[in-house]
Amino acid sequence: MTDNPVETHYTRTDLGEAILAVLKAAGKDLDHLSPDDLAPVDEFHGGQRPATVRLAELVGFTGTERVLDVGSGLGGPSRYIAWRYGCHVSGIDLTAEFVRVAEMLTRLTGLVDKVDYRQGDALSLPFEGDTFDVVWSQNAAMNIADRDRLYRGMHVVLKPGGKLALQEVAAGPGGAPYYPVQWAREPGISFLLTQAATRSKLEAAGFRVLAWQDTTPEALASAARRARTAETVPPPLGTHLILGKDWRPMFRNSARNLEERRTELFNAVLERVD
Repeated sequence: MTDNPVETHYTRTDLGEAILAVLKAAGKDLDHLSPDDLAPVDEFHGGQRPATVRLAELVGFTGTERVLDVGSGLGGPSRYIAWRYGCHVSGIDLTAEFVRVAEMLTRLTGLVDKVDYRQGDALSLPFEGDTFDVVWSQNAAMNIADRDRLYRGMHVVLKPGGKLALQEVAAGPGGAPYYPVQWAREPGISFLLTQAATRSKLEAAGFRVLAWQDTTPEALASAARRARTAETVPPPLGTHLILGKDWRPMFRNSARNLEERRTELFNAVLERVD
């Protein structure tokens, strides 16, 4: 077992086997899965698949890009980008169990020629400089205290003129968040900045903002729907499989935090400048 508290938070033993059991019970052909089959569970971030679609459209993929997904989780967004646009995507995630499951699901969706994963630290990206056309990251930075190092590292691995695509949770004006939430059971592994502070750090790291969208209303609508499932029996396939026994208060608190503007969500696309 890992001694990293962030990886410990996300690790679930036999997660892949639990997902496959639900898919099999639903009558899915496990040898011919599509990214759509997996979206309820592998789009593990605010807004889920619709949020991934919004950010991808903001980037404007042509299909020729080499993409790095930082904090790739179970691989939902990276597989979607490869499947929808034809890009080659590499994912990196701190949680070894997430990487194992991402690799398994990528094999079952037939995308191994387009997507690869490795376990690693977003603060020490194991890639050469000037490698990627797009660095992509959804709901990963809220577990990272050293944003300066994070954004500088993303700048290094991007090609000159490359794009950084972010969906991030930000601190809002409504006060400290209620815990537990999906990314933290307590404040010790939660490091939220305001949107203004985040933008300032990104610009200091060498990025120019191309687009910046406050997506809190869309995130709240999605979170409110998830919170309602906490009052009933959840669908068989969903992110509750990842979160463990306290998924119900996590869902409720996520919606309440957005509603009270204790947290915000934003999309941003930025360009590497030198």
